[in-house]
Amino acid sequence: MESEFFFTIAAATEGIYKEKGSKFMAFAYPVNSEEEVKEKVEVLRRKYFDARHHCYAYRLGATGEQYRAVDDGEPANSAGKPILGQLTAYNVTNVLVVVVRYFGGTLLGVGGLMQAYRHATADALANAGIITGAVTGTYQISFSYPAMNQVLKVVKDMDLECYAQNFDLTCTMNVKVRKSLVEQLKKRLEHVEVRITE
Repeated sequence: MESEFFFTIAAATEGIYKEKGSKFMAFAYPVNSEEEVKEKVEVLRRKYFDARHHCYAYRLGATGEQYRAVDDGEPANSAGKPILGQLTAYNVTNVLVVVVRYFGGTLLGVGGLMQAYRHATADALANAGIITGAVTGTYQISFSYPAMNQVLKVVKDMDLECYAQNFDLTCTMNVKVRKSLVEQLKKRLEHVEVRITE
């Protein structure tokens, strides 16, 4: 059965690992889309423009079904894969970790690199507050103007997140609803002239 909850991080955190002069700085971020991932990676590329590598991995979706690992010039699977491995080990999703590497002059070999990227990522995730997120769906509630007070009351009572609304002749509200609460929402509004669409 599909889980209603998932684990993610509360806020951005950092971690660090040093090996033979090389410095691996890990930055963990809560993210909700690939666009956010690109933005965060770009910000770090600009900020640490003099670093040799900006390797990263992310997991998105309630079960981490969307994921990617990027080695950014390091030997294949020596950077992105160990970062992704830590995201999986911590069982977190909607999380991006970017590890910025400053080369210290000594080659670490593939094994050494894997260990360094893994340790840096683990440090950032260990510093993060792990929180529970809920799997939500977006729904549009359409209703006539006279039903507005009843609809607003139900939305408020159920503590639903409203991210768009339009109160014209036909009113609409777009809300985020936890999957398990959709039937309850429909039931509470069944006596009102409304249409609920996903």
